[in-house]
Amino acid sequence: MQKIAYLEDVATTKAAARTTAPDATERIAAILRARQHQPGALLPILHDIQDALGFVPSDAVPSIAGALNLSRAEVHGVISFYHHFRDQPAGRHVLQLCRAEACQAVGADALAEHAQRELGCGWHQTTADGAITLEPVYCLGQCAVGPALMAGTELHGCVTPARLDALLTALRQRDARQESAAAMPDDEVGR
Repeated sequence: MQKIAYLEDVATTKAAARTTAPDATERIAAILRARQHQPGALLPILHDIQDALGFVPSDAVPSIAGALNLSRAEVHGVISFYHHFRDQPAGRHVLQLCRAEACQAVGADALAEHAQRELGCGWHQTTADGAITLEPVYCLGQCAVGPALMAGTELHGCVTPARLDALLTALRQRDARQESAAAMPDDEVGR
C-alpha cells in the first residue's frame, strides 16, 4: 500500500508541474472512447497517445486507469516498464543508440559514454536546449555495421565518436536553419 501511495504522489507532483493542453485532453479522451472496450486495450491506448502527443502525460494516467478499471499504479507500472513510452515530451530529435551485444562488441559502450558527455544528458533525458533526447535501444538490426544508431528515422552504422559529433552538428545546423526561416517575414522567405 505504501508503494501505491508513493506512485500516486509522484504522479500528482508531475501533474502539478505540467498540465495537459485542452486539445491534448480531447485527443486522449477520443482515444479512450475508441479503444477502452477492446480486450487488452492498455498497450494500444498508450501507443496511440504517444503517437498523437509524442509522450504519455502523467496527468492522463487517472483517465486511462478510470476508463480501463485499473489502478493508477498499474497504468504507471506499464508506462515505466516499457522504455518506449515517455512521460514527458522528447527533444526535437530522438537519438537512439544500440545497446545490444553485437554493437557493444565493436565499441557501443565507448560511443554511449561519448554521446552522454557531448550531450550533457543521460539515457531517457533531453539536452538542456530541448534539441536531442538520448535513448538506448536494443537492436536496430544493423549488427554487421555496429555500433549503430538511429536519429529520428535515419539509420547510421559504423558510428565513431567523430561521426556522432558530425551528426550532432548537422542536427543543430538543421535546427538553426529552420529557426531562422521561421523568423523571416513571409515576403523574404521566397528570396
